[in-house]
Amino acid sequence: PEVINGRTHQATVVDLSPWVEYEFRVVASNSVGIGEPSRPSALLKTKAAVPVVAPTNISGGGGSRSELVITWEPVSEELQNGEGFGYIVMFRPLGSTTWTKAAVASVESSKYIYRNESITPLSPFEVKVGVYNNEGEGTLSSISIIYSGEDEPQMAPAGASALSVSAAVVEVSWLPIPWNRHTGRVLGYEVRAG
Repeated sequence: PEVINGRTHQATVVDLSPWVEYEFRVVASNSVGIGEPSRPSALLKTKAAVPVVAPTNISGGGGSRSELVITWEPVSEELQNGEGFGYIVMFRPLGSTTWTKAAVASVESSKYIYRNESITPLSPFEVKVGVYNNEGEGTLSSISIIYSGEDEPQMAPAGASALSVSAAVVEVSWLPIPWNRHTGRVLGYEVRAG
């Protein structure tokens, strides 16, 4: 704390956080030492301000066909700077110039899902997530690239064959489905006996 001249009876406290409750004490000092602190002042809340800290860990992906799933780490309460806090989600297909903007009004939210039948599976999107409160819109995160949801495989495995190994065992083999940019990676196969 700054030492104030003994003839001064007021001070301005700076660099406080917005929308936070503070209490204050005053102590007197002289060449001998520092005295007891005063009783605390009444709690005083600083005024609200536009939030300045953007969400972090912007990621996402997955989801169903025709979905773009966007996730982030929520901003802590002490950095929300006022009432009416929420998130601004902005996204556009990679290479596009037009941003789509959505507001997520829940303080605890950490996910936004955009659904649109025109989204091609596994399409890259540029994504930014920002913050707002009743005082206005604040900072946006840097751009992250997130892919839309995959589609189910559109073709069956080819070349299926079976070889009897014993009275109770049959070995089944097939040709793998090639990776497809629109339907994504094959995570597994299901073998059905009939």
